[in-house]
Amino acid sequence: MKTAKDLKVKLFADGADKKGMLEMYQNPLIKGFTTNPTLMRKAGVTDYQAFAKEIIAAIPDRPLSFEVFSDEFPEMERQAKLIGSWGKNVYVKIPVTNSAAQSSAPLVRTLAQAGVQLNVTAMMTLAQVREIQEALRGGPPAYVSLFAGRVADTGVDPIPVMAAAVALLEPTPDIELIWASPRELLNVFQADQVNCHIITATNDILKKLSLVGKDLTEYSLDTVKMFKGDAEGAGYKL
Repeated sequence: MKTAKDLKVKLFADGADKKGMLEMYQNPLIKGFTTNPTLMRKAGVTDYQAFAKEIIAAIPDRPLSFEVFSDEFPEMERQAKLIGSWGKNVYVKIPVTNSAAQSSAPLVRTLAQAGVQLNVTAMMTLAQVREIQEALRGGPPAYVSLFAGRVADTGVDPIPVMAAAVALLEPTPDIELIWASPRELLNVFQADQVNCHIITATNDILKKLSLVGKDLTEYSLDTVKMFKGDAEGAGYKL
């Protein structure tokens, strides 16, 4: 098995807790950061712009993705241009459709032609990747986020889908594929095996990188000791 340092896939941290993001910033293996409104709400963020600008000031030298939150395309465009103006390392996340299932491709094309760096998100099909690839073509560097974890949640093996997406994007090297919504550390190695460019994962998953290569017999014993300690700590009696 490869060590974490041997991985070709770039590791991005996914979250909106400032303390956790800065902790991951200290790890040279973490090459970028992604957020979304759901994570920001969960982290208790109430002032979107203030939070984003704090993070940009603290992490000025790695890619940062912040998402628009309007459901109307004209307002998405306004928000995207504003967010994109906050820093050279900022990528603006645009959902692949709005909530009415209307494609964001025309907006993506407009923004790409205006020079906005984009991260088109919430994709789950190759047809979506194709459509967005064409909309991004000729623009600045961009990401497409394919939610492999959610694909797997439906009982579909995401690995062939991700491998096909990598092949699809080969003619457009400025457009990188993100393996999004991973469920376990193994997904990092699966992403690496199919030559996916980036995987974005929560801190809980990324912290498991320290387990890579751990002796499984030793890990088994650690688990037994954990059960013993928790039972004793709870004071269980029969």
